[in-house]
Amino acid sequence: MGETSVRENSGSQELRTFMRKVLDDLRALEMMLDRGLFETGTTRIGAEQEMFLVDSDFRPAPTAVEVLEAIDDPRFTTELARFNLEANLPPIVLGEDSLSVLERGIQEVIDLAREGARKVGSGILLTGILPTLDKSDLSLDNMTPKPRYFALNEAVKAIRAGGEFELYIKGRDELSMSHDSVMVEACNTSFQAHFQVEPQSFARLYNIAQTVTAPVLAAATNSPLFFGRRLWAETRIAVFQQSVDTRHHPSHRRLQQPRVSFGERWLDDSVVEIFREDISRFRLLISIAHDEDPFAMLERGEIPGLKALCLHNGTVYRWNRPCYGITDGKPHLRIENRVLPAGPSVIDEVANAAFWFGLIKAFADEYGDIRDHLGFDTAQENFLAAARLGLRGQFRWLGERAVPADRLILDELLPQAGAGLRALGIAGSEADRYLDVIGERVRRRRGGSRWIVESLTGMGAEGTSMERMASLVAATLVRQEQGLPVHEWALARPDEHGRRRKHHTRVRDLMTTDLFTVNENDVIDLAAALMDWQHIRHVPVEDNEHRLVGLVTYRKLLRVLLHGDGGQSTPVRDVMQRSLIRVEPETPTLEVVRLMKEHKISALPVVENDRLVGIITERDLIRISQKLLEEYLRDAEAPG
Repeated sequence: MGETSVRENSGSQELRTFMRKVLDDLRALEMMLDRGLFETGTTRIGAEQEMFLVDSDFRPAPTAVEVLEAIDDPRFTTELARFNLEANLPPIVLGEDSLSVLERGIQEVIDLAREGARKVGSGILLTGILPTLDKSDLSLDNMTPKPRYFALNEAVKAIRAGGEFELYIKGRDELSMSHDSVMVEACNTSFQAHFQVEPQSFARLYNIAQTVTAPVLAAATNSPLFFGRRLWAETRIAVFQQSVDTRHHPSHRRLQQPRVSFGERWLDDSVVEIFREDISRFRLLISIAHDEDPFAMLERGEIPGLKALCLHNGTVYRWNRPCYGITDGKPHLRIENRVLPAGPSVIDEVANAAFWFGLIKAFADEYGDIRDHLGFDTAQENFLAAARLGLRGQFRWLGERAVPADRLILDELLPQAGAGLRALGIAGSEADRYLDVIGERVRRRRGGSRWIVESLTGMGAEGTSMERMASLVAATLVRQEQGLPVHEWALARPDEHGRRRKHHTRVRDLMTTDLFTVNENDVIDLAAALMDWQHIRHVPVEDNEHRLVGLVTYRKLLRVLLHGDGGQSTPVRDVMQRSLIRVEPETPTLEVVRLMKEHKISALPVVENDRLVGIITERDLIRISQKLLEEYLRDAEAPG
């Protein structure tokens, strides 16, 4: 999505014209392959570093445009959201110290980003999914103000016939939500590793890259949380696939492939198979204005940029994606690994990439054609197991044998990756340095996801949910700047957010979302039992569509039980309060205080799109008031 001349609201004629350019580019690519014009004999690696911008309260900071102006460096570019940035590192020819060169390059751009972010009051965070993200952050107001992003959003919505994007993810917790734009994609940031390969070996190496992605991901997971829910070990995989899904209520009789996928089969002979598949299956989303004639350029001895083909390829998000590029006037092919999350630290990211590079080379040398050793469906199942369970997953490996992910990595894959890196010309000490990071991480079972989950578990119920998320972010910022790999990180403490009081300013920060509700046709005795069992004084009443229709209060229930039939046959609808004052997650807390005081009520249901999502009570306000008072008194008594 690097083109700045993307056409917004491309019409049918423009898209037809652009499709002809895409097809011309593909034919030109085939000609270049047939003529042997691609670079051979050189292997390069590279990377793209995505990152979050956060504010002083550790929430998303929509300051990307301002940070880019402060940085003024061509390696940086925008992403979909104003709270994301991307840095593109120059390619590195493989040599003895190329992994260290890669690490220094990543650290350099992150240091630049931090410096630019500080100038506008923001910070830089490397993580797969930002724990403090809220659905309210995903409004179009936070979309980067460039036509290509709005064009992409409109195009995806048009293909979906205007339907909302539905997300459903089940892990330890469960998340079900809908959204009206592609902004959910902005919840993900990755570290994308690139590996240049020769055209004649592309299919064989691509299949191997697909195979080894599962164990590499299992060791690299860093995104267990999404909107406060504990889901997959690498929840990015599910979120990204569903956030740009152009399918809309497909018939169960028709197979439709998502734009984000692992693929459907092994490659047989050439990279061309992927491009043909993607053109065949996925409609154009956007177009660009350009007059490049690839055939004329080839006749003149020039190398075309294949801009149309590359743009379409950039809107089909294979987890291992083929890339075409030109370096020093020579075209080349790369495999781009989009699976790896950003973070937890720079050395962790380079270690993940090194593991992937080494395994590709080792498997190519040892196994040749991986299709003789493993079925595609098995490789895909391994990938999903890694995303869901990380190191707790179990793989069916070569020879279809079952093996736990951690044992496979420690006993077999790390030695193979080491041999592969040495065969690529990486110095032995260099290979050991990065692969030892993977080894220690796996042995201690302390990767990024595990660190987040254990930190959250250790915090217990201290503070609000948003305060705990803020502490995770605050701790991550500090530990990333220290530069240690994640297996050496101390767990986050519940007070690391620094008692930032802005975590209490909105209803979303204080409301209870784990609700006990009744239906209006339920017997009132059930509401009484819930109050007794769960120690609550208000029970919301909702219909079968989770729409709020009433509220049963402890006071009203007492009157009914004292003067009625004991609740044995009274339906909830005869007792519930129907005329309710409701608030939304974004309602200011001060407004809640005013409403409760003015209307002499002790609870307010929280609704979003007419659906009940939470409740905020006097007890929530008292708890926070007590905490803030204690903080105030501590500060007042502090010396100086």
